[in-house]
Amino acid sequence: MSDAGLRDISNLPSLIASGEISPVEAVEISLSRIAALNPELKFFVRVEADAARAAAREAEAEIKKSGPRSPLHGVPVAVKDIVDMAGLPTTNGSWLTCNDVAAADAAVVRKLKAAGAIIVGKTETHEFAIGGPDFALPNGPARNPWNTAHYPGGSSSGSGAAVAAGAVWGAIGTDTGGSIRIPAAFCGLAGMKGTYGRVSRRGVSPLAYSLDHIGPMTWTVAGNAQMMEAIAGHDPRDPGSANVPVGAYAAAATGDVAGAKIGLIRFHEETDAFDPSAGAAFEAAAAALKDAGAELVELTLPPMADFIDCNRVILMSEAYAVHEADLQTRPELYGPYMRARILPGALMSAADYVQALRRRRELTAALAAQMVGVDAALVAGSVGPAPRIDAVRANAFYTGPPSVTAPFNLTGAPALSVCAGFHASGLPLSVQIVAKPFDEACAYRVGAAVETALAERGRRPSLALPGLAAA
Repeated sequence: MSDAGLRDISNLPSLIASGEISPVEAVEISLSRIAALNPELKFFVRVEADAARAAAREAEAEIKKSGPRSPLHGVPVAVKDIVDMAGLPTTNGSWLTCNDVAAADAAVVRKLKAAGAIIVGKTETHEFAIGGPDFALPNGPARNPWNTAHYPGGSSSGSGAAVAAGAVWGAIGTDTGGSIRIPAAFCGLAGMKGTYGRVSRRGVSPLAYSLDHIGPMTWTVAGNAQMMEAIAGHDPRDPGSANVPVGAYAAAATGDVAGAKIGLIRFHEETDAFDPSAGAAFEAAAAALKDAGAELVELTLPPMADFIDCNRVILMSEAYAVHEADLQTRPELYGPYMRARILPGALMSAADYVQALRRRRELTAALAAQMVGVDAALVAGSVGPAPRIDAVRANAFYTGPPSVTAPFNLTGAPALSVCAGFHASGLPLSVQIVAKPFDEACAYRVGAAVETALAERGRRPSLALPGLAAA
């Protein structure tokens, strides 16, 4: 089997169609890698081996009879453990809900199954998608495959680590302030937070209703586009879902940016909290886009801190509302990181929340006005490479480095994290591609150009296991 088949979800369908690999073989590869790596990386909290094997046999028979129903048919994937799968616990990484069994599949799980994807299990998450990396929780925390002493990012930690380690071809994450894009950045992946409402959140445990997004995490931009096509679309049973047609994302991920106008948002220059490597990755991506024929345009926005502070007030208020009853009656069942990050929401007043909503409208309008004259914008992807996992504290949510991802949860704009090279330490670096609402296709087109120039997709974590070449 070609090593490329172990690298990217976009390669696997052609291998399956040609018979070079079968869905059964792909699932066995996935299960063997999970078994070998999970004791150290702790990226899976539940593996459904028997169900995955049965689904693989069904997929193989169907493909042989009538061909694949979609590019995901027969492809092993995983979902974050705040996403419901019927008959399985949705633990949310918490002692509070570790035995709560889901009655039905989440909408995103239904879409993956309809596309023929094979869900091999559920991946580790920070507690309720915010409280981590907490060593007091039932599972994890997951480790970064590039260096296990380092943080894989959160809260979709397990999904990011699993894809980077080659244990699955794609995984579902969630993103309220960066929880897809941060682990994508730290693990060297493509991670898409689509426009607010682009992917249904039905059946996914909420963190903050007006900020939550669902999206795919994959090894490359092309693979991410394929997965996004499968999961996007209107869901009348999700009140936040948008009734907007889904684009041809996979066809758009060409990297052809000749003649495109790309705005430059220099949030990383507003504070010395950014490692110099973050700025270097930004400049390298900008140069790559210019070399590919794009025109670069400087954009001017309100300070990044305004976006972040507004996001935090809304997030804390809404998250506390979700958890208020349990925090008041059984707070001991929450981990210390979760309590430290949620309890400040109890101090938010109605006036605080309303003022944040008003400021949100102003900031969203400011971004929209700057985006009028460009096709997409380039933004730093993180403050630098992944920190050591033991350096991430419970209060980091408020006192740690700034979140360059949170502005685009606040505004709801689509944002794609793309690998943009590597730090001297060997850890990945990243940038974000931000597009206009519901123009995820443009983000994929621009992201593919950056990835082609900088991402070194032949370079993988040095995991000495069969089926995946070491870096």
